[in-house]
Amino acid sequence: MISLAWPLIALLALLVMAQVALTARAQPARRARWALVAMGALGLALVLALSLAVASPALARSVAAPPQQEPGLALGLAYIGAGLAVGLGAIGAGWAVAVTGAAAVGAIAERPEVFGRALVIVGLAEGIAIYGLIIAIIIIGRLAGGG
Repeated sequence: MISLAWPLIALLALLVMAQVALTARAQPARRARWALVAMGALGLALVLALSLAVASPALARSVAAPPQQEPGLALGLAYIGAGLAVGLGAIGAGWAVAVTGAAAVGAIAERPEVFGRALVIVGLAEGIAIYGLIIAIIIIGRLAGGG
């Protein structure tokens, strides 16, 4: 029953997204913008529901515990490295967003039509934290896999 629930949630989200998209065309620009935001949130729910529907059976089958590594200096340093990757990545992303965000706000105040380009620049700065998180996941994944 649970494995059937996720595709039904995804189908419901898809139908609501279609309804929001159709009503957004008939509404004024301000309401249409909020309708598109709602459609984006429903799209995220759709992707999450579909990924959970695909991942749930695979996760249920893999209940065996991974091989444990003997604690030692190498294991401790690997965990410290994973923590540093996330921490320094987040600090770097925060600094980059502060610098680019301030410049973006100034540019948007002078010329509102550069909003999209400024948003992309700030988004690229936020990506630094995601790269640090990916590196930490790779490090911890190698520790859990024994390699």
